[in-house]
Amino acid sequence: MAEKLAIHGGEKVRTKGFPTVGDASGRMIGEEEKRLVLEVLDSGKLNKNNGTKVAEFEKKFADMYGVQYAIASTSGTSAIHLAVAALDLEPGDEIITTTITDMGSLIGILIQNLIPMFADVDPRTGNITAGTIEKVISPRTRAIMPIHLFGQPCDMDPILDLAARRGLRVIEDASQAHWAEYKGRRVGTMGDLGCFSFQQSKQMTTGDGGMTITNDPALAERARLFGDKAWPRNSGRGHAFLGMNYRMTELQGAVGLAQLGKLETILQRRRTTAELLDRQLADVPGIIRPFRYDGVVHSWWIYSFTIDEGVFGISPKQFASALQAEGIPFGCGYIPNPMFDYPVIQERKTYGTSGIPWTLPQARPGIRYSDDDAPNTIWFLSHVLIMSWNEGITESDAMDLAKGIKKVAAWFKENPGSKP
Repeated sequence: MAEKLAIHGGEKVRTKGFPTVGDASGRMIGEEEKRLVLEVLDSGKLNKNNGTKVAEFEKKFADMYGVQYAIASTSGTSAIHLAVAALDLEPGDEIITTTITDMGSLIGILIQNLIPMFADVDPRTGNITAGTIEKVISPRTRAIMPIHLFGQPCDMDPILDLAARRGLRVIEDASQAHWAEYKGRRVGTMGDLGCFSFQQSKQMTTGDGGMTITNDPALAERARLFGDKAWPRNSGRGHAFLGMNYRMTELQGAVGLAQLGKLETILQRRRTTAELLDRQLADVPGIIRPFRYDGVVHSWWIYSFTIDEGVFGISPKQFASALQAEGIPFGCGYIPNPMFDYPVIQERKTYGTSGIPWTLPQARPGIRYSDDDAPNTIWFLSHVLIMSWNEGITESDAMDLAKGIKKVAAWFKENPGSKP
């Protein structure tokens, strides 16, 4: 007989919290970061153009990823903006990306007066695919931005083949997928440009910060200039084009250097515990573990799973409620809606009441976004159960998570459709 659930008055599986990236419990931040930050403070050189830490961070990041160029910036949002700006596209051009991401992936597109177009996702992963992208390509499409959701790489070979056939650039948003692999290649190194976020929750952090990588010298030069007000500092102060000030500070660079030295250890810890949980759930009826494409090495920003509602007779949201009552912090859903449903896109809340970039004379007329075009997205966002992962989670923590999921699954398999 299945054990009585906490939501019904039974004993909770877990009474203490889990490590979190919101504080030191889930982060590998310590003496090396302190030492390097103090070196910066002692030098008095906090600006990257006067100091050495950001330049060293860029060099070591590029070397670790096996690319020629890395440009540090203030955030993952700015890293993507640098990549978009480096392409130097025309107003009204279109970039295809995913329905499931953060606004930071879209800001650079809109600010460059480009139009985001949204491809539906693979319901197994929440990632866009070559098949969903191809349906959205138009004569104005110039680039594709695959986003490696939750640390799971997109199925990149078909996407890269499609881009090559159609003459499109590829910007990889690897903000959630540090050190992930696809068929032996690091995520972020396969497209024309790759972008990373160092925000507090990411696998490595500088609090906020970003990095844009490429092997193309022309793209690298334009991205670097764009992030420094398009100021070619070796030839006076003539600003070459319209740019931004996205310079990473030396303090961020110092923390980034320390974190970069820990990245492999951080990922090893995340993988050990996430994959322990994954193995524990392998034979649990009704639990559908995260799907992984062949040749993928996940980097576990989030652990996600779905349920077979036919086995349990309840909704994913109800299943999540029962888990939370057990002290197991899985929630149902990631973002509440597809990205195009937010006012900034759907109501064109960009530049006053102008409706730019959609109303530009260069733009393709009649662009509309509808939930009907993204059925897999709607399904995924209402069915996926997620928990943020971090390097502070122990094997004991993972076993408690497995115990809670198994307990709830056993109850509802034995009592399908019963009230949570």
